[in-house]
Amino acid sequence: MSHKAGFVSIIGKPNAGKSTLMNALVGEKMSIITPKAQTTRHRIMGIVNDEDHQIIFSDTPGVIKPNYSLQESMMNSVQGSLIDADVILFVTDIHEKFDESDVIERLHKTNSPVAVLINKIDKSSEEEVRSKITFWQEKLNPDAVFAVSALLNHGVAGIMEYIKEKLPIHPPYYEKDELTDKSLRFFVSEMIREKIFKLYDKEIPYSTEVIVTSYKEEENITRIAAEIIVERDSQKNILIGKAGAMIKKVGTYARQDIEAFIDGKVFLELFVKVIPDWRRKKNYLKKFGYDD
Repeated sequence: MSHKAGFVSIIGKPNAGKSTLMNALVGEKMSIITPKAQTTRHRIMGIVNDEDHQIIFSDTPGVIKPNYSLQESMMNSVQGSLIDADVILFVTDIHEKFDESDVIERLHKTNSPVAVLINKIDKSSEEEVRSKITFWQEKLNPDAVFAVSALLNHGVAGIMEYIKEKLPIHPPYYEKDELTDKSLRFFVSEMIREKIFKLYDKEIPYSTEVIVTSYKEEENITRIAAEIIVERDSQKNILIGKAGAMIKKVGTYARQDIEAFIDGKVFLELFVKVIPDWRRKKNYLKKFGYDD
C-alpha cells in the first residue's frame, strides 16, 4: 500500500473546542486550553504518524473580525491554513449561531474536502444534534458531518478514519518521530501564557505576550527565564500582585507543567516588561513570531 501524507486544518470560531479536538486527535497536549475565547494565537502543528500515514494537523486561532494588528495576523494564519489544507475540519459548537458568511463562502470555494464537526454534543439532546446536522448539510453541503464531544473523546476515532481515507498518496513531509514544527521554547512560553489566561480576568490575558529569553539545560536542572510583555504599567502591577504573590503563583503552576512536559527539574524566572500598545505595532508582532 502507498504511503499517505497531508495537512489537516482545524478551523472554527473562538471557544468551539478546536484546541481540545486537536489535543484529542494528536494524543498529546499541543494547544493550550482555557475557558476564555481567543486563547490560540499561532497556527500550531501537531503530527500523527503510523506506518502508512502522516497527518499534519493545524490548530488555528478562532475566526473573528479583527480589530487590531495582532488579530489581523491571527486571521492571516487561518487563511493560510485553508490554502494548503488537504482536508478541512470545520468545528462548530452545537449551541453557537454561525453568521460569518465570509467563512462559509471560503469553505464553499475550497477544493479540499470539508468535514463539519458539531462539537459539545454532551451538552445537548439527540433532537438538537439531528437538527444541527440538517442545518449544516443544507448550509454548507460538506463532504461529511460528525457529531462529537472532543472533551469526552467521543467520535474522535471516526474522524481519524475519515482523514486517513481522504489523505493524498505522498511520502512523509517530516521525520516520522517528529511531533510538531514548534520549538521547545514555544511550548514553554505557551504554558506560561495558559496560566495567565487561567489566573487573571478582563484585559490582562489578551494584553500579554510571553517570550522565553533564556533556556539552559544543566546536568540536574533546566534554567529558564521568560519575559511577560504587557501594554501598561497598571497591567504590570496587577500581573505582579501584592508583594509579588500573583506572579509567584503563575511561576509555580507553569513550572509544574514544564517539568511534566520535559520530564525534568526546572528553575523558572519570570520578569514583567511594559511595551505600550505592542498588539498594534507590526515590528513587535514580527519580533514575537507573528507573521504579516
